[in-house]
Amino acid sequence: MDEQTPTALTQLPSWLLTQNAAYAQRIVTESFAAGGARAYHFRLLATLVEFGPASQATLGRRSSIDRSDVVAALNELEADGYVERSPDPADGRRNIITITTAGKRQYKKLSTLIGKAQEEIFAPLSATDRARLTTILGKLRTYHQE
Repeated sequence: MDEQTPTALTQLPSWLLTQNAAYAQRIVTESFAAGGARAYHFRLLATLVEFGPASQATLGRRSSIDRSDVVAALNELEADGYVERSPDPADGRRNIITITTAGKRQYKKLSTLIGKAQEEIFAPLSATDRARLTTILGKLRTYHQE
């Protein structure tokens, strides 16, 4: 920590959280860029891997991505052959997105990259501390989503 940073800031968990979030965002962005991808790509592919085919709106809700950003990211993933769009048989106005075999390979590649980014970001923390931090951050997220 910079010795010139006021204690009034360094004692605020919210300030520390935003400072570390900016650092983590940079590392994650650089990691995905090395794999020719963006964080939105990983989030969408992870959602498809875990939950299977879904509408664009459902993907947006599950991955916490704004609807307009979902469309742009899916256009990129589709152009690269990682997902396919097809009309929803139950509602022709909607598309169903399905991950391709190439998309599953890309997801594995991006999972490795994000794992390395997590190691870099949380290097000073023990496995126990990382698990505790994840639990605490999850509680905060759940509370603020309600």
